[in-house]
Amino acid sequence: MLAPREIDEYLLPTERRVIRVRQHWAVMLNHVTSTALFLLVVVISERLLPDSVLIDNLAFYLALVAVLRFTVLTILWWIERIVITDKRVMLAQGIITHNVGMMPLGKVTDLTFRRSLSGRLFGYGTIVVESAGQIQALNRIDYLPRPEEIYEALSELVFGEKGKTRATGMLARPRWRR
Repeated sequence: MLAPREIDEYLLPTERRVIRVRQHWAVMLNHVTSTALFLLVVVISERLLPDSVLIDNLAFYLALVAVLRFTVLTILWWIERIVITDKRVMLAQGIITHNVGMMPLGKVTDLTFRRSLSGRLFGYGTIVVESAGQIQALNRIDYLPRPEEIYEALSELVFGEKGKTRATGMLARPRWRR
């Protein structure tokens, strides 16, 4: 599995990790709801259909498949990481096959921040990262936790004075101190 510390192996020696998060836990609400509804349909169907070994076995295996699917989706959510460095944005995911999508910060032309009502209630948002006329691997990041902090840090990295942002830990000194 792709552990958080393994993401650092994809970093260049000259770049520094600024943010590393996984999607907000609210993304799992969809999976919990769909699994619960499917299990409910299986249980109701098993109760309403005439008793037979075939129906009982089918209900058992359908329930098992639903639970296994939910388990795999939970593991995928747990190991997926959104990483922002001082040079790029990366999305690392995958259990068997590692997939790392990346967008250099130098290509970013626009950032959009969206937060729905449920996002405000649960604490997540969406950031849309656009580049010059191209659709990149990471153009939309949904269910982002602490979206204001991440949006501010990403804005500073992309549009701030190079090398002098709070996200990189180096604030510009006031002019009267220079």
